[in-house]
Amino acid sequence: MKIIGIIPSRFGSSRFPGKPLADILGKSMIQRVYEQCKKASSLSKVVVATDDEKIFNHVIDFGGQVMMTSESHISGTDRCNEVIQSLDEKYDIAINIQGDEPYVNPEQINQVASLFSSKEVSIATLAKKIEDQNIINDINSPKAIFNSNGIALNFCRKITNPNKEKTYFKHIGIYGYLTEILTEICKLPPTDNEIKERLEQLRWLDNKYTIKVGVTTHEGTSIDTPEDIEKIKAQMG
Repeated sequence: MKIIGIIPSRFGSSRFPGKPLADILGKSMIQRVYEQCKKASSLSKVVVATDDEKIFNHVIDFGGQVMMTSESHISGTDRCNEVIQSLDEKYDIAINIQGDEPYVNPEQINQVASLFSSKEVSIATLAKKIEDQNIINDINSPKAIFNSNGIALNFCRKITNPNKEKTYFKHIGIYGYLTEILTEICKLPPTDNEIKERLEQLRWLDNKYTIKVGVTTHEGTSIDTPEDIEKIKAQMG
């Protein structure tokens, strides 16, 4: 199977404009994400998908591959699909990697890719066991609910009336798709569940697409605000 890693990267952000170009210990955030992705042995190609000339030129400057995409895309999924539709080279699987996790673990990317070893899998993602009970009520940290076979049953922002004896999982926002399925889901209109929870993957479940969830032990660290940059510098410095 031929697999492409795509990093959607927007300049505009309500909480942190220009976030992809923010400096983290001498390299921009987007360069750090790109370099981590290049370490993933499962990927045949890595490309940044952006709507901004500054990001485009910056990726070219550090030697990365980048593609300009429409400013009108609502989600990174749509941006990934434009890349797939635009490339002459065909790929079996596209992996959508968040552009705000500068230290994304390459093994997480490989794990998502490995989930497609089963022919039944058309969409895949990851989840991590919740160790800190505060995360259960944190609406900024979506949860994944899945059965014993790793098939997603639901995604939500908050667990209502949690059972202390039960294990809950934080959703890790990396997705893999068969490329023909990516094209299909980008044609679907938003559903009520998606709008209510502000979680795009609920649209896919509502339309009867199966999502395979792999359990990872790696914690993702995303950058949402300038303060997060300082925290990660302290951790990595």
